[in-house]
Amino acid sequence: MPRGTDQANSPVRAVSLGPALPRTLRGGQSAIAVENLNNFTVRDAAASKVLQSMYAGTGDQVLNGTGRETFEAVALLQSIQKTPYQPAGGANYPKGRFGDSMRQIAQLIKADVGVEVAFADIGGWDHHVNEPGQLKNVLSDFGNSLAAFYQDMADRMEDVVVVTMSEFGRTAQENGNRGTDHGHANAMFVMGGPVRGGKVYGRWPGLAPEQLNEERDLALTTDFRDVLGEAVYTHLGNRSIRSVFPNYDGTPAKFRGFLKT
Repeated sequence: MPRGTDQANSPVRAVSLGPALPRTLRGGQSAIAVENLNNFTVRDAAASKVLQSMYAGTGDQVLNGTGRETFEAVALLQSIQKTPYQPAGGANYPKGRFGDSMRQIAQLIKADVGVEVAFADIGGWDHHVNEPGQLKNVLSDFGNSLAAFYQDMADRMEDVVVVTMSEFGRTAQENGNRGTDHGHANAMFVMGGPVRGGKVYGRWPGLAPEQLNEERDLALTTDFRDVLGEAVYTHLGNRSIRSVFPNYDGTPAKFRGFLKT
């Protein structure tokens, strides 16, 4: 979540690095899904002109606006790609989808094109057997990609907040096949210049059988919207939390205070 200038008029104000737009970016404001910056284009120039003309000529305001925003985003991203991107500070992103996504998010932020919110995901967590080796590989990719992003952004991290979360909880003990899938709660990590880091926020529920959820999973103590809500409210400056999280009754009193005000 970087802060910048003129985000409200940017065609890439909210962008997802992936094949589909995630639910977290769906809503009343426009957002785009880009699997790869290099591939976000209409390869046939003649077809592109025809499509733009069709969108511009329609009486449907939704189609007209969506078409215009899409082609504006294509033109903007194509202009960024004209100069090969070189990560700063010797940052070395891991090869793979997540590392590529974090590198391209860094590229978008540095291009000052009005990115306000960016999303990337990493898969590979669903392993029911022999988890130690598999989990190590995924966590290494995850951690090294975030470390490279932090190094690459350098001083710009003072204006960026990165929040990680997962719907994949883990059980408190291994099953018979050395796996911990289908658990309940897990941890969220936050990093960035505005973050009061170096500590754990929230209440530790404990691992005694009577403290676990259904005597098998770590108990849930924090609504993830309290965390994302603080980022939206404090970092992005949106005071209308319910417009972002419908049916959420959160207020600043529920925030954890992990961001500097």
